Amino acid sequence: MSKGLDVGTMNIICSEMEGDEIVFVQQRNAFLELDYNEMTKMMLDNARVAYVIKGNKIYVLGDDALRFATVFKKSTRRPMKSGVLSPEEKEAIPIIKLLIEKVVGSPEYAGETVCISSPAKPIDSDIEVLYHRKTMEALIKKIGYTPYVIDEGLAVVYSELADTSFTGIGISFGAGMTNVTAAYFAAPIVSFSIAKGGDWIDENVAKATGMSREQVCAIKESGFELKREVELGSVEGALAIYYDQLISNIVENLARKLAEVTPPAVEFPVVLAGGTSKPRGFKALFDERLNEIGLPVNVSEIRVARDPLFSVARGCLIAAKTREG
Repeated sequence: MSKGLDVGTMNIICSEMEGDEIVFVQQRNAFLELDYNEMTKMMLDNARVAYVIKGNKIYVLGDDALRFATVFKKSTRRPMKSGVLSPEEKEAIPIIKLLIEKVVGSPEYAGETVCISSPAKPIDSDIEVLYHRKTMEALIKKIGYTPYVIDEGLAVVYSELADTSFTGIGISFGAGMTNVTAAYFAAPIVSFSIAKGGDWIDENVAKATGMSREQVCAIKESGFELKREVELGSVEGALAIYYDQLISNIVENLARKLAEVTPPAVEFPVVLAGGTSKPRGFKALFDERLNEIGLPVNVSEIRVARDPLFSVARGCLIAAKTREG
C-alpha cells in the first residue's frame, strides 16, 4: 500500500489509506541526548519511551523527547534545520532514519511506494537541498520502500486542488522553510522556497523580546491570534510584525517569479497550508498583503487547507497512489 511522507523540520507525518479513510501518524522531529546509566534506562523502560543506545549515550526520540526534556532539565535537538538535514548534528541521519521508521513502519510488499516531500531550491539562501533530497531517498530505500520525491508546494496542490484539476498555487508555511508551487493541471510552472518559516519567526521574536525561543513558540502555539490591534512591546505584537514580514516576503517573491514566466490565462486559487499558517487571522492578513502587492495572474480565491498540518502528507499520498497507478 502506497504512503505519503512529510519530512518537516518540526514534524514527520506519514499518511496512508485505511479503508476509505486517510490516517496519519505523526512524530516530532526531535531527540533528547542523555548519558547512559542503568537507572535512566530503567526509568525510560518503565515509561515505555522510544529510545536507542549508542555508545555511552541514550537518545530519546520524537514526542517522548519533548515529554522528558523538562524531567531531565535538558533541551531537545533537531535532526533538521531550515528545512533540510542539519549539518550541525552529527547524529542527524541515524536519528531521522529511526523517526521515519517509527511513522512509516515496514513495507507490506517489495517495492511499495513512499512519496516524500522535499523543499524546493531556496531563492534567498545558499542552502543545498539536493543532498537532503537524495539522503531521504536513500533512507526510504534502506527501510525497504521505493521512494518518489515531490516539492512540498506541489504536495499542497495535490492535496487541496482536485476540484480545479490541480491548477492553482500551493503554499506550505513550515517551521524551517516556506515552499511555494504554482501549477497548471498538476504541472509546476513556478516552484521555489524561502528559507524563513516558523523557526525564523520564533528566533526574531525571541531576540526582540528577550524571551527564549521555547517560550515564544509556546505562546505562538497556544491560541495566538493575528489581530489589527496589538500591545506595543508585547510578544504578541512582535509575533504579528514577523508574521506580516514573512507573508509580505512570500507574496513579493511569488509575484516576481510568476512575472519571469508566461502563466496561462486562467484563474488560480491560492491554498495556505503548514503549521505556521494555523493562527487565527492568518488568511485575512495574507489576503490583505496579496491585494496590496498583487500577482500577475488572476486569483480566484484564497483558501486554507482542510487541515494545514497534514496537507503535505495527504498530497504526498495522492501523488504516490497516482504513481502506483
